[in-house]
Amino acid sequence: MVWDWVIACYLFLAGMGAGAFALAAIAAFVKPEATKLRTVGYVIAPIVVAVGCVLLMVDAKAGLFNPLRFFFIITNLQSVMAWGVIILVLFIVVSLITAIIMLKKQSTPKALDGIGLVLAVCTAAYTGVLLGAAPAYPLWNIVVLPLLFIVSAASSGFAVVLLVSYARGFEDPAKLGFLKKTGLALPVLEALLVIVLFAVAMMTSGSGAEAAVASVMNMVAGGYAPVFWIGFVIIGLAVPFVIELMHRKGSASEGGPRNAQAIVGEACVLVGAFLLRFLMIMAAVPMFA
Repeated sequence: MVWDWVIACYLFLAGMGAGAFALAAIAAFVKPEATKLRTVGYVIAPIVVAVGCVLLMVDAKAGLFNPLRFFFIITNLQSVMAWGVIILVLFIVVSLITAIIMLKKQSTPKALDGIGLVLAVCTAAYTGVLLGAAPAYPLWNIVVLPLLFIVSAASSGFAVVLLVSYARGFEDPAKLGFLKKTGLALPVLEALLVIVLFAVAMMTSGSGAEAAVASVMNMVAGGYAPVFWIGFVIIGLAVPFVIELMHRKGSASEGGPRNAQAIVGEACVLVGAFLLRFLMIMAAVPMFA
């Protein structure tokens, strides 16, 4: 099985959609009056996840020339992909229902928000578990990878909702106090998980040791090093962290300039989220290559 940037796009979109729904659902519990932000999250979620699923279906190198095969996979419940398809379909349905309810300016049932939140976490985790279905790539079979993708999904999902909210001039983000903490905590947690992932890969033993080490070196010192250090670390993690820190210390101006800086920061988060998945796909080295 050979995967490329198309699958990286799917992983990015699925994670971002899951994170967008998660923010909207959390807001429904802690600040239900933030209706504009919630609507943005609920509407984005089914759209981007559905687009990601289309990319997954038509990716030729993944062996899915026939999109109908995507729907027949669920007959084999012993397959990771079968459960993934079930989770994705359920998530799209639930998120679509919540989006329609919000667009009608009605309140979403708390039970529906809760179910959707669980499915969102499962969707985000599945983007990491899916890679583990290819045992020839040791980097993809490290247990911390799904957790890394969950954190990255939250980061990118929050970012796309906030980006749209800031661009539209919504005041809802200011109503959610926890966003001030996640803006700093998520980049740090993501960086720590990447370090743990690399450390575990470097300590891998057995037949996959060489491939695991080569995968890490591909990112930090090989052909993908510029993408990793400049694209992911600096643009995707450091820049958003610094902008958020500036806002918390009050060094950023109010109004338009502050929103412009916030938009740049959230856009950088999205760049980093995509590049993380791109690097995990493209820099991974198979055993016996």
